[in-house]
Amino acid sequence: MQNETNNTTDTSDDLTALETEIRDALAHGTHIQDTVHRITLRAMNANSLDLDSMRRIITAVMQGVRDGAQHQLQHASEQTHSAKSQITEAVTGLDSALARFAEASKLALEEAAGRAQKFSDKELSRSRSDLESLESLFVDTLQDTAKSTQGLVSSTLHDLGDHARNNGTAVGAQLKETLAIFTQQISSVGHAQLEAGAHLAHATADFINKIANGVLDGVKDRGKDKTDTKTADS
Repeated sequence: MQNETNNTTDTSDDLTALETEIRDALAHGTHIQDTVHRITLRAMNANSLDLDSMRRIITAVMQGVRDGAQHQLQHASEQTHSAKSQITEAVTGLDSALARFAEASKLALEEAAGRAQKFSDKELSRSRSDLESLESLFVDTLQDTAKSTQGLVSSTLHDLGDHARNNGTAVGAQLKETLAIFTQQISSVGHAQLEAGAHLAHATADFINKIANGVLDGVKDRGKDKTDTKTADS
């Protein structure tokens, strides 16, 4: 019970630190897209790769984006175009980090298949279900964050959410590839394969760490082509 309490406290502290880092990046930083991308990838680890944990990470990032943008506007109200641009960059950075997460899951499956190994059917099914909900979780959190604030920050986030729903996201594009690999793996359950020694979450986390540390280039930033929203152009 004590360990469970400590784990909950540690998770809460980690999310608070994540939110603070994102807020500071928006309020004071430069290279917002790359910074949010890097910070978000770093927040992902082997203990936080289920849908509920990803929801907490995405929510913390978006709360940091909201608070950082509001801080910037309070201290430089004339910089509305800059604020819109930074919010757009931050959301794009989050989107691309989620795409890297989806790609890491695909790489973990491909590596296991290459070694004639597989993960359990139960874990594959659960992970696929989580991934299938990831894009809608991202977009829904965008809209929920927009509703929790007002003014320029709210309208910008609403526009970005609408744009994501109408035009797709980087994570959505990557998920098409990743989920296809999951389908192949699940359909091969009856084949004579060895069980992989590591759990999928840990294997995915290993690839996330490699991508975050520059060992792997990872997917292209498909989201860069999607940042020219009506908000950013207005």
